Amino acid sequence: MNPSIRSALTRRAVLAAGVAAVPLLAGRPASAAGTFPDPGPNVPTQATLGYADMIRELRRIERSSRFGVEVTTLRELGITPGVSEAGRDLYVATVGTGAKHVWLQGRIHGNEPYGVDTLLTLLSTVGSSGAAGYRAIREALTLHVIPMYNPDGTELNIRHTVLQDGTERRIDLNRDWAPTAFAAKESVSWYTYWTRVKPAFGLDIHHQGLKTDADGDAVTMSLGISLAPSGPTLPTVLGGLYDRQTRQAQGLVYTSLQRYGFVSVDRYSVGSYEIDILGGVSSAVMVGLNWNGLNPTGHSHPMVFFETSGNTSAGSVGQKARGKAIRQNVIGASELLQGLATGSVWNTDRMIWHEQIPHVDYTGYFSDNNVVITPWPTRPPL
Repeated sequence: MNPSIRSALTRRAVLAAGVAAVPLLAGRPASAAGTFPDPGPNVPTQATLGYADMIRELRRIERSSRFGVEVTTLRELGITPGVSEAGRDLYVATVGTGAKHVWLQGRIHGNEPYGVDTLLTLLSTVGSSGAAGYRAIREALTLHVIPMYNPDGTELNIRHTVLQDGTERRIDLNRDWAPTAFAAKESVSWYTYWTRVKPAFGLDIHHQGLKTDADGDAVTMSLGISLAPSGPTLPTVLGGLYDRQTRQAQGLVYTSLQRYGFVSVDRYSVGSYEIDILGGVSSAVMVGLNWNGLNPTGHSHPMVFFETSGNTSAGSVGQKARGKAIRQNVIGASELLQGLATGSVWNTDRMIWHEQIPHVDYTGYFSDNNVVITPWPTRPPL
């Protein structure tokens, strides 16, 4: 891990998110399994950050930042509709002055809480730390931080948003970026903002249920690429450029997290399937979706996602594991941003994805509308 990017999360940072960076303790070699404590019987919904908490933290970070954090809403930017289905404002914060724009989003699923904590902590640190690594991030990149993509689902503690057109239909916002989709106001609003920003890279922070490996040991974090490398789609995009770059990005994250004994990482899967889902945000940005004529040049970029252990609806997020769950995300995201800022990420061996990151024995690809595509793999690694 780059010494200049190291930071230790204090108890207050873990519980409240968004405090100033402090010096980082060096990680220790990873053990075979993560050491998250059992989450306990109670879901700490009172300890997770709600919509009002998120706004309060964003404004506090904006006031206290040393290096120009700016907080705004999509409605203030003139984006229509610019609000959630229930009329809540959609918040984004920016920091950095670099020419490369990076899209960071959390809590697109309302029952997956720690993307909010992770991104507020990251925003606060990048916005105030004088460490060389964070300075490099600010100078090379402009971060667009979306802590809470789905405020309505957050307040309802459900995965979806709920349409307010009289149908009360539930919409999975991570399946709503497709040519015939965009049913929800959130999707239209965030997509419109994305077409204005034209990012160079993206990261999406999720949760999954409690996961174990073949030996029954805890997996604390899974690394995902929503269009599978060597799969049906990604190798055909720009001559396989994003197939290579997404593997390099996740290879860098994996290698960095091996220094921490409390983290156990594998590749994301749905059962024995690798995902190749076109309707999600991470996929749409890689294929350059042009919805409603808003992206006529077909702008696209690579994007990856993290899946941390547990979610609130399943009752598998507990107070005991909260701090470590957030910390692993912050470390992974910080290392990725450092690699993007310096360009070192593109020196990462892309075969780490295939040869070092643990994964199940895949039997096919899980695609849109629960369709399974075989065989696996579609082709050899690029």
